[in-house]
Amino acid sequence: MQVAYMPMDTMKPVRILFVCLGNICRSPLAEGVMRELASRAGCGDVVSVDSAGIGAWHIGHPPDRRSIAVAKAHGIDITDLRGRQIDAADFVRFDLILCMDRHNASELSSFASPETAHKVHLFMKFATGRNDDVPDPYYEPADAFEALYQTLEAGCSSLLAKLEGPS
Repeated sequence: MQVAYMPMDTMKPVRILFVCLGNICRSPLAEGVMRELASRAGCGDVVSVDSAGIGAWHIGHPPDRRSIAVAKAHGIDITDLRGRQIDAADFVRFDLILCMDRHNASELSSFASPETAHKVHLFMKFATGRNDDVPDPYYEPADAFEALYQTLEAGCSSLLAKLEGPS
């Protein structure tokens, strides 16, 4: 899906953190997709994107090879990304903390302070209005990563359009 955007000179800077369980499949791919879409839209300088995981299992590891491969197939390079675990400073540093599934959102909501809890959202609910989880493809065959890519591209496209809309 190719989406064309008009550059928005008046778009407010926004810092977005995508979060999944381990930060090797869904969230780094979402980071790469959103970064690419923002760049194509001419607003890569005002949309800052990062990703993290709830758990510490993959700290310092590159994304899953299947996430790297599907990103590459769509012209996106995520090979330089490394897994990291979300920390308390992220709740202050980011404007939006977008979780890939309800479990992640619930866990992060319990960690957030009353002052930062409003930043934590279910990604697809916030981006598209659909109360859907982004399925974890970790234990699935490689074709599940193409489906993941399509879901993330649709969600990130919708999110970017929402951010570019009237303020």
